[in-house]
Amino acid sequence: MFENKACFSAAKAGDPIKKSALANSDPASLSPADAGLAEQNLNFEDPAFARELFGPRNANLDTLARRSGLHIAACGSRVTLRGEARACALTRNLLLQLYDLLHTGLRLNPQDLPHAYAVLEKKPDFSLTSLYGEAVFSANSRRNIVARTLNQREYASSLHNNELTFAVGPAGTGKTYLAVATALSMLLSKKVRRIILTRPAVEAGERLGFLPGDLAEKVNPYLRPLYDALHDMLVPEKIAEMIAGGIIEIAPLAFMRGRTLNDAFIILDEAQNTTPEQMKMFVTRLGFGARAAVTGDITQIDLPKGPDGIGRSGLVQVLQVLRDVEGVSMIHFHTDDVIRHPLVARIVEAYDNYQTHSGQGQNRPFPAS
Repeated sequence: MFENKACFSAAKAGDPIKKSALANSDPASLSPADAGLAEQNLNFEDPAFARELFGPRNANLDTLARRSGLHIAACGSRVTLRGEARACALTRNLLLQLYDLLHTGLRLNPQDLPHAYAVLEKKPDFSLTSLYGEAVFSANSRRNIVARTLNQREYASSLHNNELTFAVGPAGTGKTYLAVATALSMLLSKKVRRIILTRPAVEAGERLGFLPGDLAEKVNPYLRPLYDALHDMLVPEKIAEMIAGGIIEIAPLAFMRGRTLNDAFIILDEAQNTTPEQMKMFVTRLGFGARAAVTGDITQIDLPKGPDGIGRSGLVQVLQVLRDVEGVSMIHFHTDDVIRHPLVARIVEAYDNYQTHSGQGQNRPFPAS
């Protein structure tokens, strides 16, 4: 339960918490033996950072109250936590760590609170700096793009350390977004000379014929999500300049045939809609100094179905073919990694449960990473 008060009736605020608040945190207080009821009082020194930590209309504290089962009351820059002792200590640890991270430029996402809480619930002594502290890409001086779950951090690391990374999982887990951010980071640090973004155009036959323009203009709507990710990280003028100069290329997968791509970061999005032949063509385009990210959701295959009712997806096949190949990494995301609106995570989970119990859908087992 969350309560927003004009003042505390039972709070003992203590000294204001400054930056480096972690010095006041005691992970040992999360001992399983400490299972009684407790009250924790926090007083944050910087009102601006406290407001950002608490969220609009204290929405973040409300989220934490629901997640932890605690009674949380706020008054200005002060918070009091009441309830089960371990949950109090965990929530205190979480708030202190996030308050410190706000001073480093972290911008809190509404989903960060439950994700971070879940991490600390499993690993009470975990430092959230190792998750949020290192930016995947600095969009500007005030906004860093960071990994927000442990799987996302593993994915970002894999994109730097492996020539070919597959990211498989539901919508909203950051598969494409983090790949674009990593590609821009490597481009600006001169680790690659260009970025190539590509997707299969599933309806590249009859239906596209009714769209106006040449082939490139016909498939452009299918590439729109890649443009959206770019526009979220760079100003439009910079994107236009890079595309005009050939530094960023956005093209349908069919345009990749016959090419060898050196010193490039290549992203194949919506890979579940490639045929086995297209996937083999793509993974053999890698040249010297190249990195590639292949993203997709094997429950969303739009290919024509075969006799077994399943589309012949190149992504499903390649996960089996390359599972033991050196230099290839496979990251599997789950509903816990969904960063979009909380409702999206619940919708994805509901569909997963429906398909599991009804036997419907196209999901098939794939190799563990």
